[in-house]
Amino acid sequence: TARDILTDKAIENAMVIHAAFGGSTNLLLHLPAIAHAAGCHIPDVRDWSRINKEVPRLVSVLPIGPVNYPTVFAFMAGGVPEVMLHLRRLGLLHEDALTVTGATLGENLDWWEHSERRAILRKRLEEVDGLSPDEVIFTPDEARRRGIGSTVTFPTGNIAPEGSVVKSTAIDPSVIDADKVFRHTGKVKTFTSEKAAIAALKEHGRIVAGDIMIVMGGGPKGTGMEETYQLTSALKHLPFGKHVSLITDARFSGVSTGACFGHVGPEALAGGPIGKLRDGDVVEIVVDTEKLEGSLNFIGTEEEPLSYEEGARVLASRSMQEGVEPDADLPDDTRLWAALQEVSGGTWRGNVYDVERILA
Repeated sequence: TARDILTDKAIENAMVIHAAFGGSTNLLLHLPAIAHAAGCHIPDVRDWSRINKEVPRLVSVLPIGPVNYPTVFAFMAGGVPEVMLHLRRLGLLHEDALTVTGATLGENLDWWEHSERRAILRKRLEEVDGLSPDEVIFTPDEARRRGIGSTVTFPTGNIAPEGSVVKSTAIDPSVIDADKVFRHTGKVKTFTSEKAAIAALKEHGRIVAGDIMIVMGGGPKGTGMEETYQLTSALKHLPFGKHVSLITDARFSGVSTGACFGHVGPEALAGGPIGKLRDGDVVEIVVDTEKLEGSLNFIGTEEEPLSYEEGARVLASRSMQEGVEPDADLPDDTRLWAALQEVSGGTWRGNVYDVERILA
């Protein structure tokens, strides 16, 4: 049955493969929801962080490279099973996990390694595109030699006590210090919608290098957890965009780049600290792109600096910023879903309905 296949081992295998590909941060919603439906352990920010620290990134495709090959090249180079061959040699996969073929993952990989299909695909990439498959899917040793880091970091702190996510490899290298740590401390400019933030970017001089943009109210209860690609795309193409950080309780497109921190939990409309920040507050961002560790902390104001603990207490004492409210066009069924998923654990539990929690 499906429950024989959807197991804790299968869920962890999926997380490992996601890390090796440097995949979309949207999996942070999908996989916990699948785990919940299957009755498996629901991965939290600690699980995601652990796996991304353990697993090397092996694939060189859009949008984070190091060479931005089209993703079809990864398919031709062998795709997911080819990456898994490398991961199994590192001992990072549960090879005894049952798959939909009726065989175990290890048995499937044994077949793939010597299959005619694998040979045809890889040969075609070389003959048609003149590209070695090993230039698209690296061995772990080659990835290490080229200095390719893992993709995703999961910062916490007094702004994001449940967690957040950033594609640390997508932060412009020129703003990362020599010790491979991204540091940005600055005043925040707050917005209660992506639309308002976009309008600010269009207004000359409203957003400048060094600013930290806070977009609150973009989580499930605010917008149904919209994808804020317009904002990240705009920052990418502005000459000063790499010097602006973005923190939001909304989510991002898989092709977003820059110092953009999403999935901040709890969301503003669930009482999260992000909804209590004010214009002029000072926020400290730290992301170690090598150790995959990071933090998002409110540290007071220029006139009154605070420790992380003091900052947490101040945020807890504040009311939510005026104007943070559900989008007026949010359908009733989405509002109902948002309320039920909040009771069920919110964003970091996959935005699901947990009947036991709802009825408790």
